[in-house]
This record gives sequence, C-alpha cells and structure tokens, in this order.
Amino acid sequence: MTDAVEVTEEKLGIFARVGLFYRQVVGELKKVVWPTRNMLTTYTAVVLVFVSFIIAVVSIIDLALTKVVFWVFG
Repeated sequence: MTDAVEVTEEKLGIFARVGLFYRQVVGELKKVVWPTRNMLTTYTAVVLVFVSFIIAVVSIIDLALTKVVFWVFG
C-alpha cells in the first residue's frame, strides 16, 4: 500500500502535492473535537493552579537547600 502512495505522490507536481496536503489538513481539522469556552476556562484554571503549586514546591525546596548549603559551607 505504501508503494502505491509513493508512486502516486511521485507523479503529482509540486502544486498538486501542496493542494493534497492542504485538503488532508482541512479534513483532519474537521475531525477535531474543539473544547467549549467553559471547558477551556476550566482547563486553563487547572493548569495555572498546578503550575503555581509546582513553583511553590520548587521554591521551598530551593530555599531549604540554600539554607543547608550556607549552614554547611558557611
């Protein structure tokens, strides 16, 4: 099957291949299930809360390690 696709693509000119690519992209985008505005705001809020939490955890660990290093090496 891949041989047939390769032969077909080789016979097409550059503009035909670009047109085929564009049609395939549009066809795939029609299959996408786009989120609603409510879902999008919920997902954005979840991501921002999670990132803020991770920043806080890393900052606390950094502060603790900095205190330990200054205590050890003074």
